[in-house]
Amino acid sequence: MSTKHFLTLMDLTADELHAMVQRAIELKAFNHAGKLYEPFRHRVLAMVFEKSSTRTRLSFEVGMTQLGGHAVFLSPRDTQLGRGETIEDSARVLSRMCDIIMIRTFEHDKIERFAKYSSVPVINALTDLYHPCQLLADMQTFHEHRGDIRGRTVAWIGDGNNMCHSYINAARQFGFTLNIACPTGYAPDANILAAAGGRVVVKSSAIEAAHEAELVTTDVWASMGQEEEQEKRARAFADYQVSTDVMQAAAPDALFMHCLPAHRGEEVAAGVIDGPQSVVWDEAENRLHAQKALLELLLS
Repeated sequence: MSTKHFLTLMDLTADELHAMVQRAIELKAFNHAGKLYEPFRHRVLAMVFEKSSTRTRLSFEVGMTQLGGHAVFLSPRDTQLGRGETIEDSARVLSRMCDIIMIRTFEHDKIERFAKYSSVPVINALTDLYHPCQLLADMQTFHEHRGDIRGRTVAWIGDGNNMCHSYINAARQFGFTLNIACPTGYAPDANILAAAGGRVVVKSSAIEAAHEAELVTTDVWASMGQEEEQEKRARAFADYQVSTDVMQAAAPDALFMHCLPAHRGEEVAAGVIDGPQSVVWDEAENRLHAQKALLELLLS
């Protein structure tokens, strides 16, 4: 039997993803009730970080601890990966000592190569192309507030980046329509977009994308590794802020989400992220519970 990895949302079936959201909600209830649930005692998660993180590190490390296991943090300074050992050799070694591995890195092909040579499950904790773990938390958060997202309309406003790509895949797997508004030159990958077919509609403006949407979401204009482009991007994205006007174009009970960290006054107005439609703090907490559901699925 081949090892199951989670590199994109397309690595699992739609049924598995829906079940994982439900399981995350159950695990959250266990946690809030103080119920001890430790199925993975003496199991070890290796956490390989080439990009810095707050929510990803905390959610995986705390999650594995709450499940009774142990998490080992590895940065490029701590491993031979940062000193020239091949990805293939590192995968062979780490997977002989650990039960599951998560990687947060830059190029997506790195994690694909690592997974090919790993004998244990590998989780994509973010690459430049995809951020599937965040989408598990986002889908859980929507379900908690509004029920099943199937058949709903979601608006992505901003950069056609890894989060946008994962929202495109989520539209396919969870059955919603995704409106996308990006500045010229910052559109999502054409192949990822084409694979979604009619599930994704490209709009010409933020207001048009948000029209009657039940969820509006965005991300920073300059992601990690793009800091030198900040001024250029600020000019290009000036008309793509999620403002109060954009939210007023959405459905009256629309939710606002952001994967964080947020730059108030840039991609989102302070009155939106701190306002009554924002569920970003539930979304951030749900990284923990969704990650636990993912670990449970892959380790079971």
